[in-house]
Amino acid sequence: MKRLIARLAVYATASLVSLVFVYPFLWMLISSFRTQSAILSAPLRLWPERFDLGAFRSIGQIGGDPLGHFVINSVLITLAATAIGVCATGLGAYALYRRPNLPLFASVRYGFLLTVMYPNMMLVIPLYFVVYHLGLLGSYAGIVLSVSLVPLTFFVFVQFFRTIPREIIEAASVDGASEWAIFSRIVLPIARPVVSTATLIAFLLNWKQWLPVVVLSTTSDSYTLPVALISLNSEYGINFQATMALATLTVLPVVVLFLITQRRVMDGIVAGAVKG
Repeated sequence: MKRLIARLAVYATASLVSLVFVYPFLWMLISSFRTQSAILSAPLRLWPERFDLGAFRSIGQIGGDPLGHFVINSVLITLAATAIGVCATGLGAYALYRRPNLPLFASVRYGFLLTVMYPNMMLVIPLYFVVYHLGLLGSYAGIVLSVSLVPLTFFVFVQFFRTIPREIIEAASVDGASEWAIFSRIVLPIARPVVSTATLIAFLLNWKQWLPVVVLSTTSDSYTLPVALISLNSEYGINFQATMALATLTVLPVVVLFLITQRRVMDGIVAGAVKG
């Protein structure tokens, strides 16, 4: 009986905590169907007086650009940054795993750690000057390269590679396999679940990036959905209904993607965290 009561208490607590986190998303979704006056008069209401689709029609054009323009930019920039970031962090983590004693290799890990510790706002000015001197300011390439490296994926790869028995690598080396053959034919098939996890994590994190896009863009041609969401606010006030509608369209794809793939993400993280 005591065990049943304890289990019910745990479930009740978990449900309350989940409700706290779900409530903002539910409020955002419901508010996108309410009018501006209704939101201001009863902001905590969780059911619309009537389903008003005016906000979704109003965001068809944002600052003179069609909504599809921002959607295409978000998809292309996120996919390109994710592909580059996963390849770079995966290969870098493997090199660190294979040759941990090479000069300056340890500083790579600390460099990624510093990027996690430092707020993005502190890196804006150095990032701007680097991209400017490379001649990539205002280009898609500059934005993609700036958001591509996700430190979390690097640490996921590092932790996973540590679980691979070195005897397997040494046996392949004795048989005359090249470094690329070892990586592509032995390590990569073993690391496939972690590669999937790192790809999903990088995609989810890159989708929401807005600060590098704002800083490095010279025109609205390279704006993404998060930047379009920011541009809805003006000196004349905030259109809460339109903001909630665009926020819903921005968040919904990644929420659905995470719900579909959350088991794979968790399994990959566990695979990289448990040392065999």
